[in-house]
Amino acid sequence: MSPAQRDDGSVAPGGLERAAAILGAFDDTHRELTLAALVARCGMPRSTTHRTADRMIRLGWLDKPADRYRIGNRLFEISGLAPIRHELRESVLPFLQDLHGATRTTVQLGVLNGTQVLIVEKITGHRPMPMLSQVGGMIPAHCSGLGRAILAYCGGETVDAVVAAGLTARTPRTLTTRVALLRELAAIPQRGWAVDREEGNIGVNCVAAPVFGPLGDVVAALSVTGPTGVVRPDRVGPAVRLAAAAASRAYSRRR
Repeated sequence: MSPAQRDDGSVAPGGLERAAAILGAFDDTHRELTLAALVARCGMPRSTTHRTADRMIRLGWLDKPADRYRIGNRLFEISGLAPIRHELRESVLPFLQDLHGATRTTVQLGVLNGTQVLIVEKITGHRPMPMLSQVGGMIPAHCSGLGRAILAYCGGETVDAVVAAGLTARTPRTLTTRVALLRELAAIPQRGWAVDREEGNIGVNCVAAPVFGPLGDVVAALSVTGPTGVVRPDRVGPAVRLAAAAASRAYSRRR
Protein backbone atom coordinates (compact mmCIF):
# COMPACT_ATOMS: atom_id res chain seq x y z
CA MET A 1 0.00 0.00 0.00
CA SER A 2 1.29 3.48 -0.87
CA PRO A 3 2.26 5.62 2.16
CA ALA A 4 -0.08 8.32 0.87
CA GLN A 5 -3.06 5.97 0.91
CA ARG A 6 -5.32 5.44 3.90
CA ASP A 7 -6.75 2.12 5.03
CA ASP A 8 -10.09 2.99 3.44
CA GLY A 9 -8.44 3.53 0.07
CA SER A 10 -8.67 7.34 0.09
CA VAL A 11 -5.57 9.39 -0.50
CA ALA A 12 -4.18 11.26 2.50
CA PRO A 13 -3.33 14.93 1.94
CA GLY A 14 0.31 15.77 1.29
CA GLY A 15 2.37 18.37 3.07
CA LEU A 16 1.29 21.26 0.87
CA GLU A 17 -2.37 20.31 1.15
CA ARG A 18 -2.06 20.16 4.95
CA ALA A 19 -0.38 23.58 5.04
CA ALA A 20 -3.07 24.98 2.74
CA ALA A 21 -5.80 23.61 5.02
CA ILE A 22 -4.21 25.33 8.01
CA LEU A 23 -3.79 28.64 6.20
CA GLY A 24 -7.40 28.38 5.01
CA ALA A 25 -8.56 28.24 8.63
CA PHE A 26 -7.70 31.92 9.08
CA ASP A 27 -9.93 34.74 7.87
CA ASP A 28 -11.07 38.24 8.84
CA THR A 29 -12.90 37.02 11.93
CA HIS A 30 -10.39 34.31 12.85
CA ARG A 31 -7.01 36.03 12.86
CA GLU A 32 -5.68 34.11 15.86
CA LEU A 33 -6.57 30.51 16.69
CA THR A 34 -5.86 28.13 19.53
CA LEU A 35 -4.82 24.62 18.58
CA ALA A 36 -8.32 23.33 19.30
CA ALA A 37 -9.87 26.01 17.08
CA LEU A 38 -7.33 25.36 14.36
CA VAL A 39 -8.14 21.63 14.42
CA ALA A 40 -11.86 22.35 14.23
CA ARG A 41 -11.51 24.77 11.31
CA CYS A 42 -8.96 22.89 9.19
CA GLY A 43 -10.61 19.49 9.63
CA MET A 44 -7.43 17.49 10.24
CA PRO A 45 -6.51 15.29 13.22
CA ARG A 46 -5.05 17.12 16.21
CA SER A 47 -1.64 15.41 15.94
CA THR A 48 -1.37 16.19 12.22
CA THR A 49 -2.42 19.79 12.75
CA HIS A 50 0.02 20.30 15.60
CA ARG A 51 2.93 18.73 13.68
CA THR A 52 2.22 20.67 10.48
CA ALA A 53 1.73 23.96 12.34
CA ASP A 54 5.05 23.53 14.16
CA ARG A 55 6.79 23.02 10.84
CA MET A 56 5.09 26.14 9.43
CA ILE A 57 6.29 28.16 12.43
CA ARG A 58 9.88 27.13 11.68
CA LEU A 59 9.39 28.24 8.07
CA GLY A 60 7.95 31.59 9.16
CA TRP A 61 4.54 30.81 7.64
CA LEU A 62 2.88 30.88 11.06
CA ASP A 63 3.64 32.65 14.30
CA LYS A 64 2.71 31.64 17.86
CA PRO A 65 3.71 34.31 20.39
CA ALA A 66 1.64 32.74 23.19
CA ASP A 67 -1.02 30.04 22.98
CA ARG A 68 -2.55 31.14 19.69
CA TYR A 69 -1.44 30.68 16.11
CA ARG A 70 -1.48 33.49 13.57
CA ILE A 71 -0.18 34.13 10.04
CA GLY A 72 3.60 34.61 9.98
CA ASN A 73 5.54 37.56 8.64
CA ARG A 74 7.23 35.50 5.94
CA LEU A 75 3.95 35.14 4.07
CA PHE A 76 3.49 38.90 4.21
CA GLU A 77 6.94 39.38 2.70
CA ILE A 78 6.23 36.91 -0.10
CA SER A 79 2.80 38.37 -0.85
CA GLY A 80 4.45 41.66 -1.79
CA LEU A 81 6.06 39.92 -4.77
CA ALA A 82 2.73 38.86 -6.30
CA PRO A 83 1.88 40.83 -9.47
CA ILE A 84 -1.49 41.79 -8.02
CA ARG A 85 0.31 43.76 -5.31
CA HIS A 86 3.61 44.67 -6.93
CA GLU A 87 2.19 45.93 -10.25
CA LEU A 88 -1.53 46.59 -9.87
CA ARG A 89 -1.43 48.01 -6.36
CA GLU A 90 1.58 50.24 -6.98
CA SER A 91 0.03 51.59 -10.18
CA VAL A 92 -3.34 52.37 -8.64
CA LEU A 93 -2.30 53.49 -5.13
CA PRO A 94 -1.54 57.15 -6.02
CA PHE A 95 -5.04 57.52 -7.46
CA LEU A 96 -6.59 55.87 -4.44
CA GLN A 97 -4.75 58.38 -2.30
CA ASP A 98 -6.01 61.27 -4.44
CA LEU A 99 -9.56 59.93 -4.26
CA HIS A 100 -9.35 59.55 -0.50
CA GLY A 101 -8.04 63.08 -0.21
CA ALA A 102 -10.96 64.38 -2.26
CA THR A 103 -13.72 62.39 -0.56
CA ARG A 104 -12.30 61.94 2.96
CA THR A 105 -13.86 58.51 3.24
CA THR A 106 -12.80 54.89 2.67
CA VAL A 107 -11.41 53.92 -0.72
CA GLN A 108 -10.71 50.36 -1.84
CA LEU A 109 -9.14 48.40 -4.68
CA GLY A 110 -10.45 44.93 -5.51
CA VAL A 111 -10.07 42.15 -8.07
CA LEU A 112 -12.45 39.37 -9.00
CA ASN A 113 -11.54 36.03 -7.44
CA GLY A 114 -14.01 33.40 -8.59
CA THR A 115 -17.43 34.70 -7.62
CA GLN A 116 -16.11 37.08 -4.97
CA VAL A 117 -13.96 40.19 -4.81
CA LEU A 118 -10.55 40.12 -3.13
CA ILE A 119 -9.68 43.40 -1.40
CA VAL A 120 -6.16 44.33 -2.54
CA GLU A 121 -5.81 47.77 -0.94
CA LYS A 122 -7.80 49.99 1.37
CA ILE A 123 -7.38 53.49 2.80
CA THR A 124 -9.61 54.50 5.69
CA GLY A 125 -7.97 57.57 7.17
CA HIS A 126 -9.59 58.91 10.32
CA ARG A 127 -13.02 57.46 9.55
CA PRO A 128 -12.62 53.70 10.02
CA MET A 129 -15.47 51.43 8.97
CA PRO A 130 -15.05 48.17 10.87
CA MET A 131 -17.96 46.49 9.03
CA LEU A 132 -15.90 46.49 5.80
CA SER A 133 -13.50 43.68 4.89
CA GLN A 134 -9.82 44.22 5.49
CA VAL A 135 -7.07 43.89 2.87
CA GLY A 136 -6.96 40.23 1.89
CA GLY A 137 -10.64 39.78 2.74
CA MET A 138 -13.35 38.67 0.34
CA ILE A 139 -16.76 40.22 -0.39
CA PRO A 140 -19.59 38.97 -2.64
CA ALA A 141 -19.38 40.24 -6.20
CA HIS A 142 -23.12 40.42 -6.84
CA CYS A 143 -23.97 42.99 -4.16
CA SER A 144 -20.80 45.09 -4.02
CA GLY A 145 -19.90 48.14 -6.06
CA LEU A 146 -16.45 46.69 -6.74
CA GLY A 147 -17.90 43.41 -7.97
CA ARG A 148 -20.48 45.01 -10.22
CA ALA A 149 -17.95 47.42 -11.73
CA ILE A 150 -15.93 44.38 -12.81
CA LEU A 151 -18.83 42.10 -13.79
CA ALA A 152 -20.28 44.75 -16.11
CA TYR A 153 -17.27 44.24 -18.39
CA CYS A 154 -16.90 40.46 -18.02
CA GLY A 155 -18.27 37.76 -20.28
CA GLY A 156 -21.58 36.05 -19.73
CA GLU A 157 -19.94 32.94 -18.30
CA THR A 158 -18.46 34.93 -15.42
CA VAL A 159 -21.81 36.53 -14.59
CA ASP A 160 -23.54 33.14 -14.88
CA ALA A 161 -21.07 31.68 -12.37
CA VAL A 162 -21.83 34.48 -9.90
CA VAL A 163 -25.58 33.91 -10.30
CA ALA A 164 -25.16 30.13 -9.93
CA ALA A 165 -23.21 30.64 -6.70
CA GLY A 166 -26.29 32.26 -5.21
CA LEU A 167 -27.43 35.87 -4.95
CA THR A 168 -27.58 35.86 -1.18
CA ALA A 169 -29.25 38.81 0.52
CA ARG A 170 -26.83 40.65 2.78
CA THR A 171 -29.47 43.27 3.64
CA PRO A 172 -33.14 43.83 2.72
CA ARG A 173 -31.91 46.05 -0.12
CA THR A 174 -29.75 43.42 -1.84
CA LEU A 175 -30.74 42.55 -5.42
CA THR A 176 -31.34 38.80 -5.38
CA THR A 177 -32.67 37.95 -8.84
CA ARG A 178 -30.81 37.40 -12.09
CA VAL A 179 -33.00 39.90 -13.95
CA ALA A 180 -32.39 42.66 -11.39
CA LEU A 181 -28.63 42.04 -11.38
CA LEU A 182 -28.38 42.02 -15.19
CA ARG A 183 -30.40 45.24 -15.39
CA GLU A 184 -28.02 46.88 -12.92
CA LEU A 185 -24.92 45.66 -14.76
CA ALA A 186 -26.28 46.89 -18.11
CA ALA A 187 -26.53 50.45 -16.79
CA ILE A 188 -22.92 50.65 -15.63
CA PRO A 189 -20.98 51.17 -18.91
CA GLN A 190 -23.06 54.18 -19.95
CA ARG A 191 -23.07 55.71 -16.46
CA GLY A 192 -19.38 55.01 -15.89
CA TRP A 193 -19.65 53.69 -12.35
CA ALA A 194 -21.37 50.98 -10.31
CA VAL A 195 -23.44 51.55 -7.20
CA ASP A 196 -24.17 49.51 -4.10
CA ARG A 197 -26.97 51.23 -2.18
CA GLU A 198 -26.89 49.69 1.29
CA GLU A 199 -26.84 46.19 -0.23
CA GLY A 200 -23.78 44.98 1.66
CA ASN A 201 -24.30 46.94 4.87
CA ILE A 202 -27.26 49.04 5.97
CA GLY A 203 -26.32 52.71 6.12
CA VAL A 204 -23.36 52.27 3.75
CA ASN A 205 -23.15 53.20 0.06
CA CYS A 206 -20.40 52.25 -2.37
CA VAL A 207 -19.56 53.77 -5.75
CA ALA A 208 -17.00 51.94 -7.90
CA ALA A 209 -15.48 52.10 -11.37
CA PRO A 210 -13.44 49.59 -13.40
CA VAL A 211 -9.69 49.56 -13.95
CA PHE A 212 -8.64 48.27 -17.36
CA GLY A 213 -5.44 46.65 -18.59
CA PRO A 214 -3.46 47.43 -21.76
CA LEU A 215 -5.65 45.14 -23.89
CA GLY A 216 -8.85 46.80 -22.74
CA ASP A 217 -9.83 43.97 -20.42
CA VAL A 218 -11.11 44.73 -16.94
CA VAL A 219 -8.54 43.81 -14.27
CA ALA A 220 -9.87 45.44 -11.10
CA ALA A 221 -12.11 48.15 -9.69
CA LEU A 222 -11.67 50.97 -7.21
CA SER A 223 -14.34 52.43 -5.00
CA VAL A 224 -15.43 55.00 -2.46
CA THR A 225 -17.42 53.55 0.45
CA GLY A 226 -19.01 55.39 3.32
CA PRO A 227 -22.18 56.50 5.11
CA THR A 228 -25.20 56.85 2.85
CA GLY A 229 -25.49 60.57 3.54
CA VAL A 230 -21.85 61.14 2.60
CA VAL A 231 -21.36 58.84 -0.39
CA ARG A 232 -23.98 60.04 -2.85
CA PRO A 233 -23.55 58.46 -6.30
CA ASP A 234 -24.38 61.63 -8.25
CA ARG A 235 -21.67 63.55 -6.39
CA VAL A 236 -19.00 60.88 -5.97
CA GLY A 237 -19.47 58.96 -9.22
CA PRO A 238 -17.65 61.36 -11.59
CA ALA A 239 -14.59 61.52 -9.29
CA VAL A 240 -14.48 57.73 -9.00
CA ARG A 241 -14.76 57.34 -12.78
CA LEU A 242 -11.93 59.82 -13.40
CA ALA A 243 -9.68 58.16 -10.82
CA ALA A 244 -10.29 54.73 -12.35
CA ALA A 245 -9.55 56.02 -15.85
CA ALA A 246 -6.27 57.57 -14.71
CA ALA A 247 -5.38 54.37 -12.83
CA SER A 248 -6.09 52.34 -15.98
CA ARG A 249 -3.66 54.45 -17.98
CA ALA A 250 -0.97 54.17 -15.33
CA TYR A 251 -1.39 50.40 -15.02
CA SER A 252 -1.36 49.92 -18.80
CA ARG A 253 1.88 51.89 -19.14
CA ARG A 254 3.47 49.79 -16.42
CA ARG A 255 2.48 46.58 -18.15
